[in-house]
Amino acid sequence: MTADTPIVVSPVHEGDPPFRIVQIGGETVGIAHDLLDVVRLAHEAGIAHVDLDDPAVVRWVSGAKYHWKP
Repeated sequence: MTADTPIVVSPVHEGDPPFRIVQIGGETVGIAHDLLDVVRLAHEAGIAHVDLDDPAVVRWVSGAKYHWKP
């Protein structure tokens, strides 16, 4: 994983519901409450195919893709 990873999903933030901040290409594009939100944000940014398991595409910071609780 490098700084060139297109999608970066932050650690879980406390909230009701908890959320993760999503960056694409170094810019914050929104918040995600689940995996579908990550995919939706990627699609809105023009990324048609999102492989959530590929570390060259998505970097999960402080928790894997199924970690959504603080």
